[in-house]
Amino acid sequence: MAWVLGIAFSKQNETVQQVALIEDPIAQNKELRQFLSDAEYVNNPEKEGPDYYEKTIQNEKLGKTSYRFLETDMDGGLLLLKRGQVNLILKEYPDSVVYFFDPVNPQAKMAYVMLSSAIKNEHLVYETASISPLTQRGNRYIDFLIPGLMVMGVMNSLLWGISYALIEMRSKKLMRRMVATPMKRSEFLISFFVARLSITIIEATLLLSFAFVYFHISIQGSIPAMILIFLAGNIAFSGIAILISSRTANSRIGTGLINVITLPMTILSGVFFSYHNFPDKVIPVIQKLPLTMMADSMRSVFIEGAGIAQVSLNALILSLLGIICFIIGLRTFKWY
Repeated sequence: MAWVLGIAFSKQNETVQQVALIEDPIAQNKELRQFLSDAEYVNNPEKEGPDYYEKTIQNEKLGKTSYRFLETDMDGGLLLLKRGQVNLILKEYPDSVVYFFDPVNPQAKMAYVMLSSAIKNEHLVYETASISPLTQRGNRYIDFLIPGLMVMGVMNSLLWGISYALIEMRSKKLMRRMVATPMKRSEFLISFFVARLSITIIEATLLLSFAFVYFHISIQGSIPAMILIFLAGNIAFSGIAILISSRTANSRIGTGLINVITLPMTILSGVFFSYHNFPDKVIPVIQKLPLTMMADSMRSVFIEGAGIAQVSLNALILSLLGIICFIIGLRTFKWY
């Protein structure tokens, strides 16, 4: 955990701050143009991402910091912020700039402090620079956090509730009694899925009810899309849980196997912070993790207004993953 989180937040000797830049096409700000005059301009001809300016500043106290200014409009900047790709939006006006960020988000405040300090150190002080707090629903850190907590709860409930329960029953010889019954293995295992699905629905309902009442969050997308990705995630993690517990008879080994799967995804998949803090090379791998796919789809429904069409691909992949793991686990399953 220390190694992985160290990579995410220290990146060795260099800090990368990604900022959404909204330029003024009519009257460009001379001071901002001067600040970006020695920045490297990166054009994305295949449009895999927005064009951006990248400027690296060496500070004796803060070390090396790279500022990546992603060119976009206000709607695009808010979308990047909702997805966690940026923490700060810098909007350009002819005689001033405005910083948009969530004041509750510590990463956003740090990005603002570092960027404003870098501009002042180059003697480019904006007399009319201002801060515009993003406190609207969908733009806050809590709106990013709640969907992540919900999908993490699904993963933990299913992996621990199914895997550990099956391993514990096998280790205590309780399954020997079921061999003589007419019950099929598939019926036995599906019963665990149905039971845990009921529990995850109750847990998610309690979490969302609290978030609606206390934090006033809202679901901007389709409710059926949220239900679809929720069920697909349950199928995926149920299949993984059954595969893990198909042959293991030692509860200590089972605990280790569950932790090997849950801990990396809890850290990497962007539950508490954006996975874009990790190096660019590993992000495509992180995006293919089951928890990441479920979290990204759930957040797109909550804060981007996504519908069934936008989440259907991830829902299909998660469902297929769960079904394949279930079939393998069913064939390798042993009663004792």
